[in-house]
Amino acid sequence: MQLDALRTFVHMTGVAGAVAGPRPVRRHDPQRAERILEAALDVIAEHGVAHTTHRLVAAAADVPLGSMTYHFRSLADLRTQAFRRHAERMAATYEAHFRGVGSVEDVVEAVTDLVHGDAGADDRDWAISYELYLAALREPALRELTESWMRRSRAVLERFVDPTTSRALDALVEGLVMHKILSTRPVSRAQTREIIARAVRPTAPAASG
Repeated sequence: MQLDALRTFVHMTGVAGAVAGPRPVRRHDPQRAERILEAALDVIAEHGVAHTTHRLVAAAADVPLGSMTYHFRSLADLRTQAFRRHAERMAATYEAHFRGVGSVEDVVEAVTDLVHGDAGADDRDWAISYELYLAALREPALRELTESWMRRSRAVLERFVDPTTSRALDALVEGLVMHKILSTRPVSRAQTREIIARAVRPTAPAASG
């Protein structure tokens, strides 16, 4: 009887809860996985793929370290999903940039804008892109992602130029952006425009005889 009375007293007064301490409050954070992906891109841009770790990403996202493996199977899975998000975002920006283009001359201006960062992509975006290309050299699974992204870019350009010129122009953009980023001197916009113009200029027919 005394034991039963004690149990009743504990239940009614909440002594058990006081002794055990308050229950931890579970934080409702439905956007945590999204935040981790964005943080992963920030870390990749700042430190490169080779130095991106679960710990760095968790700190950048302000989440517990255990959240990393809860939301993503591995660091490789996190990188792949982050790169996929980046490629989709860049492709959408690229497509939107060409919506108002109507002539080959417009293409020259639009591509020049891309190279000089006037089309929605900045040096951070390109740094992540080049990290993706480098990673794809070592991770074949990422090549499907880069190839899909390149096909989307070429499909946009093929609205204005032939497929061969489209492939050349797509590669030219990547190279010109890299040269601009790595250059220690300002890159002339006029020179960039002329390079692009030469790439899309109709090829003169070969002389006969």
